[in-house]
Amino acid sequence: MSDLNLVKRWTTLLIALLLISPWSMAEEEKGKSTDPEVEIIKSRSFAVQGTPKYQPDFKHFDYVNPNAPKGGELRLSSVGTFDNFNRYAMRGNPVVRSDELYDTLMVPSLDEIDVHYPLIAESLEYPENFAWVIFHIDPRAQDHSGNAITAEDVAFSFNKFMTQGVPQFRSYFKNVEKAEVLDKQRVKFHLKEPNRDDIASLISLTVFPKHYWEERSLEDPLSEPPVATGPYKIASYKMGQSVTYERVKDYWAKDIPSRKGTMNFDTIRYDYYRDTTVSLEAFKAGEYDFRQEGVAKHWAEDYDIDAVKRGDIVKEELAHSEPQAMKAFVFNTQHELFKDRRVRQALNYALDFQWLNQNLFYNQYERTVSYFQNTPYMAKGKPSEREKDILTPFKESIPEEVFGEVWRPNVTDGSGNIRTALRKAMALLKEAGWELKDGKMVHGETGKPFSFELIYYSPTTERYALPFKRNLERLGIEVNLRQLDSSQFLSRMRDQDYAMIDRGFQASPYPSSTLPIVWHSDYMDSSYNQAAVNDPVVDALMEAIVEHQQDPEALLAHGRAFDRLALWNFYVIPHWHSGEYRVAYWNQFSRPEQRPKYDLGLETWWYDAEKAKSVER
Repeated sequence: MSDLNLVKRWTTLLIALLLISPWSMAEEEKGKSTDPEVEIIKSRSFAVQGTPKYQPDFKHFDYVNPNAPKGGELRLSSVGTFDNFNRYAMRGNPVVRSDELYDTLMVPSLDEIDVHYPLIAESLEYPENFAWVIFHIDPRAQDHSGNAITAEDVAFSFNKFMTQGVPQFRSYFKNVEKAEVLDKQRVKFHLKEPNRDDIASLISLTVFPKHYWEERSLEDPLSEPPVATGPYKIASYKMGQSVTYERVKDYWAKDIPSRKGTMNFDTIRYDYYRDTTVSLEAFKAGEYDFRQEGVAKHWAEDYDIDAVKRGDIVKEELAHSEPQAMKAFVFNTQHELFKDRRVRQALNYALDFQWLNQNLFYNQYERTVSYFQNTPYMAKGKPSEREKDILTPFKESIPEEVFGEVWRPNVTDGSGNIRTALRKAMALLKEAGWELKDGKMVHGETGKPFSFELIYYSPTTERYALPFKRNLERLGIEVNLRQLDSSQFLSRMRDQDYAMIDRGFQASPYPSSTLPIVWHSDYMDSSYNQAAVNDPVVDALMEAIVEHQQDPEALLAHGRAFDRLALWNFYVIPHWHSGEYRVAYWNQFSRPEQRPKYDLGLETWWYDAEKAKSVER
């Protein structure tokens, strides 16, 4: 896997926030509550819009082989190191995949966007006014020690998050009054104010075994593997070097519809490497089995080896049309240098994507131009009348350009000659109070030189950061490129101790209730709000997006309005994306004929003993 996968699903696995909308009558049941005017809805799935693809009696997801054999080992790689088995600790570097040790109340399908199906919770019920929710726990559910998972464990897990660990959880669920255990199989969450988003969010609650965590703090690192609840447990490890996950043979959920045909490997081992280049050489030497290539140069040049030519290593490009992440150089907008929007806009002119794509990336990428890339929520052209209605009340507080054409990054001829772009950058810097003296950019009033640090943790960043640095030097700006190890990088992120960071934002299929965590000022001091945005207009748009989750037309307009505003505020210098999965693997695996629409689907593959016999390592 690419090194970005170390942190790819941190937010969504902890408090993935899903949205409830009407389902077909085949999927839900309605009854009367104690209030005769309020209907009680009982359901086994959640959908953002329309109806779930899978009916209550479905046997398995379409993209799995329900008869896939279990067995064999999958060996993977990770970059960096680890010193902790608790993903939710406030310090330490967690081991890869540790967030997947625990099951959640329900689980998403991979061929729908934000539709969840039963796992620990076999169903739920709630009133139409969203004043509370009851989760019905599957009586078969049990943790790795064989103890039953009960409503008590669910309530305990919620309270654990509310009192220890990640502070954003407490902020987001401040409207949840209490978690009440009704009996062994039912837990009820009461809300201070009726709110469907709080109910929707709770379905992805991570469930801990109370008997293990009761005397341990969620804020502290773990030096030993925990008792958990998911399909795999940690069987062995060398601290900082490797970890082996073992499939729980008597995993209670292995044959339920949402798990059938998945989690097929007996063991999954991760070996840690210093960087992606060393990791690639280890893969080619047969030290691990599967690699998703994230470096264009590696893909173009470094797989011309005998193992590929004879078919022992399969090299594939698998096209997809998934929503794309906004990977970028991210400004800390609270840093003194980058508080001025004009400065941030100026620095955007210094990144020559066309030259990078031709000379470094083998023309394998296209520029990312939206926080909702490859979705209907991308802002395009001029704002619609609906978007204008949303933005006009803030006209005095937002850039006037927001009401014109949407911002798009500067386009060059790829020759490396970007004098025109740099002249535009220089003009913006001059407007912002900066001037060039003796070849150095200095502030006109203070005389302070324009100098900052760009931090990153992957050595491959340097390839495209160096040309960016050289272009900035032509403006008289000094950039210090600093590679950190993963522990230092995470620590600096948590403290927002950076001027610029090579990072970015997760893919957003739609403007969901998770967006405030990334953009609202309530979360400015968290590692989620990477750009440290503290803007009342952005806050208002975030709150409106949450409010309009059940109004598709309003959500579309608000999503595009926010995208438009965020782009013109220059919180980032956008990077690029590919429309393909680039994967290479030793030819000892098989996979279902149908791939999930929104994922590579590695969890549906299996070890093929017959193929493995002919592989020469």
